[in-house]
Amino acid sequence: MKGELFILSSPAGGGKTTIANILIKEVPNLKRVITCTTRKPRNGEREGVDYYFLTEEEFERRIKEGKFLEYAVVHGNYYGTPKEEVEKELSKGFDLLLVIDVQGMLQIKSKKSDVVSIFLLPPSLDELINRMKKRGDSPEEIKRRLETAKKEIPQYKKYDYVVINDVLEKAKDEVKCIINSHRCKVSRFSPKVIKDDELRKLMENEKYS
Repeated sequence: MKGELFILSSPAGGGKTTIANILIKEVPNLKRVITCTTRKPRNGEREGVDYYFLTEEEFERRIKEGKFLEYAVVHGNYYGTPKEEVEKELSKGFDLLLVIDVQGMLQIKSKKSDVVSIFLLPPSLDELINRMKKRGDSPEEIKRRLETAKKEIPQYKKYDYVVINDVLEKAKDEVKCIINSHRCKVSRFSPKVIKDDELRKLMENEKYS
C-alpha cells in the first residue's frame, strides 16, 4: 500500500526541524525527505542527512530537468524537494515527512491532492526571535527572517492542521497524533493484517444484509 506525504512547515525558528528529527526516531515507518539547498551548511549539519547542499548552477540545472517536486527561493537561497526520491519511497509504503516552507507546500498541494499539511505556530513573535538568537542567527538574519515570518504566519489557513509549538514535547505529540490518525483511515486499512481467518474472511465479504 502506498505511503502518505506529510508536510511540516513553520517560520524560521518555529521548531519544524527539531520536531521532525524527534518524530523520525519515534514513529515507525516514517522517513524524512532530504531536501536540496544552495545555502551553506550550519555547524553540525551533514550532507545527505540534513540537506543535499548544491551549488546554484547545479540547482538551476535540476530545475530545467524537472527534478523537483517543488522549489523556492527563501532568504536568497534555493530550496527544493527531489521528485524521484519522494515517489520512490511512497511507492515502497513509507510515510514521508517533508519539512518545507509555505511556498513549497502551496506548490505541492497544487500538484498532489493526497497530502497532509501541518503548520507549526510559535507562541509569540518574541519567542520566535529568542529561538533564532539561541541557534546563532545574526541580527541581520533575524530581521530578514522575522519579516518573512510575518508574511508566512497568516497562511496557516491554507494548511490542514495547526499546532502551537509552545512546549516542545506537547507539540511533538500533537503532530504524532495527526500522523497516527491518518494511518487509521479506512482507505489505508487492509484485512490482510488480520490473523484470525474467520474475521478476515468476514471483513473481505462486501455483501451486507
